[in-house]
Amino acid sequence: MTKKEKVAFTINTLEKLYPEIPIPLDHKDPYTLLIAVLLSAQSTDVRVNKITPILFARASTPTEMVKLTVEEIRDIIRPVGLSPMKSKGIYGLSKILIEKHQGKVPKDFEALEALPAVGHKTASVVMSQAFGVPAFPVDTHIHRLMYRWGFTNGKNVVQTERDAKRLFPREKWNDLHLQIIWYGREYSPARGWNIEKDIITQTIGRKSVLKAQFK
Repeated sequence: MTKKEKVAFTINTLEKLYPEIPIPLDHKDPYTLLIAVLLSAQSTDVRVNKITPILFARASTPTEMVKLTVEEIRDIIRPVGLSPMKSKGIYGLSKILIEKHQGKVPKDFEALEALPAVGHKTASVVMSQAFGVPAFPVDTHIHRLMYRWGFTNGKNVVQTERDAKRLFPREKWNDLHLQIIWYGREYSPARGWNIEKDIITQTIGRKSVLKAQFK
């Protein structure tokens, strides 16, 4: 198979498996998505989805959030991990949204990445899922699968994102990054991986990956 055929096979397989694509993090608007994505760093979506209803019952807008103290936010979000840093980030970005953006989440990569505790991946998720702007946020699942499928050299997430954007059609990015995440969790996990269930890696996988699996 040529690289082009491998890409087409991947897109078609994912579309068959995931015609309806659920959003992993529960939210109701761009602000609650931004907070949920920030909380998900080095945590799990399941854990975040248990905590956000408690947090959002207290504060689901920047104006409500700055009425809480950093300590109060930290106490609520403690179970997701990294709570000292994340609570400061949530309070700080909420304050900036009020002061600089009329309390609204900006629809702009640069403005998002200028907010405290918001990196490129978080900004990409918000632009993609809240505003429908084509983006390709790379998480651990996407990074792992892009390498397993021979679509990137696995050097770092910056390179993986660059390769994904080069290989996949722009209009597919927003669906594909979610489809790959769900596929990675279900069929191609980091641990407990059964390649016999992983039809994409079986069919197009990097030779060294297949060799290691079928020793």
